[in-house]
Amino acid sequence: MRKALFAATVALLALTAPSLAQTGGANTMPSAGALPSTLTRDDLRAAAPALERYGQEVLLGRLWRRPDLSPRDRGLVTLSALIARNQMAELPTYVALALDSGVTPREISEVITHLAFYAGWGNAMAAASVVREVFAARGIGADQLPAASPTLLPLNEAAEAQRAAGVAQTVRPIVPGLDEFTTDVLFRDLWLRPDLAPRDRSLVTVSALIAAGQVAQVPYHLNRAMDNGLTRAQAAEVVAHLAFYAGWPNAFSAVPVVKGVFDGRRG
Repeated sequence: MRKALFAATVALLALTAPSLAQTGGANTMPSAGALPSTLTRDDLRAAAPALERYGQEVLLGRLWRRPDLSPRDRGLVTLSALIARNQMAELPTYVALALDSGVTPREISEVITHLAFYAGWGNAMAAASVVREVFAARGIGADQLPAASPTLLPLNEAAEAQRAAGVAQTVRPIVPGLDEFTTDVLFRDLWLRPDLAPRDRSLVTVSALIAAGQVAQVPYHLNRAMDNGLTRAQAAEVVAHLAFYAGWPNAFSAVPVVKGVFDGRRG
């Protein structure tokens, strides 16, 4: 953990620390070839010097060093927030950081596909365009990406029957097509794709929902995430992390919902 945390910290510092010898003060993404990050520190100071200070002292100096969520998980959470909010300007930087923190190209590809269903097709298409360039700069080819139609993971028949029964009562009478696609496409296909572990798929979903302010959907998916191995400490840290990437109001709106899930699982 300490080695991973140190490596991620170095990568984060590389995002904002100018390399005077190589770039004359320009900031480049870690290991991302010729693709530049959004702003240099000097650029940011010229527009918002306090923002640059908070980025150095709080975002890099404290948030990404907190131990309850690994740098790899923080990479997944941040990518999910940026895609869900269609904030593509920062996406190349954080795709590079996620790769450097241990997220694989297959997993990033699956995050994009997964969020097409949870954040909208347009957001996923915009992310695919950005990620394609980062992958090209790093020499990541099709052999490192997931198959379009892989062998799916086994279906938990009991859990799926319970989920389907609830949706059949609440959704099918009103919007039968939504019930059909939710069953056939989401839970009997998308959620069973093997290149993103169930725990990580849940982590991505919860992160995107909070980032988009869709807290009504959080209880089901947070319970599913915790059933898939996400700990209470990790779930709490997701909310703290998202305060910076989705804003304090979205994080605070999620707190009572997350509390409800925690309280419900104590019994």
